[in-house]
Amino acid sequence: MKTIDEKEKKLEEVLKELKNLEVVKPQQLEKLEILEKQKNQLEIEKTELQKKYNSLEQINENLRIKIEDIEKREANDKKKEEEFSEKIDELNQETDSLINEIDKWQM
Repeated sequence: MKTIDEKEKKLEEVLKELKNLEVVKPQQLEKLEILEKQKNQLEIEKTELQKKYNSLEQINENLRIKIEDIEKREANDKKKEEEFSEKIDELNQETDSLINEIDKWQM
């Protein structure tokens, strides 16, 4: 009798464990598959977006460098313009001075 009682007790324990197990329904499996596909698609899109972002970052860096070059050239051009204006002023002053000297000699 003891063995039958033991077997019955063991059987009840196994049945209890089986009840506690989560049974996966076919609908849940389909949902899981759909979610997995969506996850994969999102990962693909993320990768593509990351590539585009990296490309835009590189373009941005190149444009920043070009802008810096343009600003340097503009500053250099402005400096040359100022130097040129100063030289013109000097020449004008020299010319005025020479004209004054000529006027003095003509008198």
